[in-house]
Amino acid sequence: MNLLLLAPLLFAVAENEHLRYNINWPSGLNLGEAQLRTVPKQGNLDMEFSIDAGVPGFPVTDRYRSLATPAMCSVEFEKDLLHGKKSTKETTKFDAAKGVAIRETKGGGKTEASILPCAKDALSFLGFIREELAKGRVPSPQTVYFGAAYTIRLHHAGTQKITLPEGPVETDKLVATVKGKASDITFEIYIAKDKSRTPVLVKAPLAMGVFSMELVR
Repeated sequence: MNLLLLAPLLFAVAENEHLRYNINWPSGLNLGEAQLRTVPKQGNLDMEFSIDAGVPGFPVTDRYRSLATPAMCSVEFEKDLLHGKKSTKETTKFDAAKGVAIRETKGGGKTEASILPCAKDALSFLGFIREELAKGRVPSPQTVYFGAAYTIRLHHAGTQKITLPEGPVETDKLVATVKGKASDITFEIYIAKDKSRTPVLVKAPLAMGVFSMELVR
């Protein structure tokens, strides 16, 4: 799992929100950009996270979309990925009444998994984190669906002031540990102490160094 897959791992969420981020190499050079949009849709929240990045000859164009209830319970989660010449499209539909999530890959198979009554995908879980922080709480360990199921544990590492292009921002620093069947990674999320609890920075230590995703609005 790399930073581009972690990124989407984001009722403090503002309706009609549009946030823009720079994705940077460890050297500080820009790798591309990401955008997070949230709009109301028929009583639910429609959240989309997009990435346009890459290096010459290897484009990365990812789109993640979550439809969730106001309580951040997932209804549907979509992934549309292009990494170089490899593309992936899949949809996970959450049926809370039946307690199952149905994952279907375009040109591939279909699987079912048992879920709790308010299951969360990566984007709705980010919204849930923001909601809980606004109430002075840190979410307990959760199973989060990003196609496959992952266990995420959050540790509040205190308040930290960070400097963004628009100036210094007071944030809550969270250390997240993500475990799946074939992955185990720890990264940092910095969330502003504003009314919307805006995610402003993500740092992930990878083989080539610490990559970052920084808010530029």
